[in-house]
Amino acid sequence: MKKEIHPDARPVCFCDISTGRRFLTISTLRSRNKELIDGVEYELIYRDVTSDSHPAYTGEKRLVDTAGRVEKFQSKFLRRRH
Repeated sequence: MKKEIHPDARPVCFCDISTGRRFLTISTLRSRNKELIDGVEYELIYRDVTSDSHPAYTGEKRLVDTAGRVEKFQSKFLRRRH
């Protein structure tokens, strides 16, 4: 690898907001939030969805209320057609 062209990788802790689970890894992402875990300072990055909470990984089925979206879509097209 060429020197001085790659970003620095450092310890990062990704925190799933919905489950509270933390994933310790190395990344080039930066964060102002820091946390000391087992004597190592990790940059703390919050995520809405991770493999711990995503329905594709958990097998959980979620119902999405699309009635409002469909009505909005139909009303939009009805206005344009008339």
